[in-house]
Amino acid sequence: MYQGLPTSVAGLRVGLLGGSFDPPHAGHLHISKWALRKFHLDRVWWLVSPGNPLKSRGPASIERRMAACRELVQHPRIIVTDLERNLNTRYTAKTLQRLFELYGGVNFVWLMGADNLADFHRWDRWDWIMENVPIGVMARPGEQIAAGLSPAARRYARYRLSPRRAAALPLKEAPCWTLLTGKSLDISSTEIRARGEWTR
Repeated sequence: MYQGLPTSVAGLRVGLLGGSFDPPHAGHLHISKWALRKFHLDRVWWLVSPGNPLKSRGPASIERRMAACRELVQHPRIIVTDLERNLNTRYTAKTLQRLFELYGGVNFVWLMGADNLADFHRWDRWDWIMENVPIGVMARPGEQIAAGLSPAARRYARYRLSPRRAAALPLKEAPCWTLLTGKSLDISSTEIRARGEWTR
């Protein structure tokens, strides 16, 4: 096992929440706790990315973002990692491939906000991701309609799991995804930076 990677054992259900976390905020924590509960996860790993390939401007240093995440997260089953930096991966598909190699038997679920599903077709090898890991999509204010009509949602419509069966998602064979709706926090990293509360 690479130094700095979280430990796990076969059979565990682990949610993966990737992102820049620039900065991390209560919304990230909200969807992580929501995923733990609805998907019956044993852990949620935050994958603090070195940088987002879809964004032209780089985030704050990963050291600063990791420190902010650890300060925010006070939950024994939410683990903050710089896993992608340790694995030297920048794209989700490659990260998942390495995780499958390193953590045989772990039941991974990729977690994302509804806003990410709306743009998912722009991700590198997005269809490979959809076909290799179950995906749990969490409600975001004003994004449910766009997510439900997105190219990814339409293409994989017949693999959509009812939210009533969300607890089964980690053990489902991909492609399988669900979109949870419910209370969500109207907060974003972009808004926090715009208010000058987090400067790069």
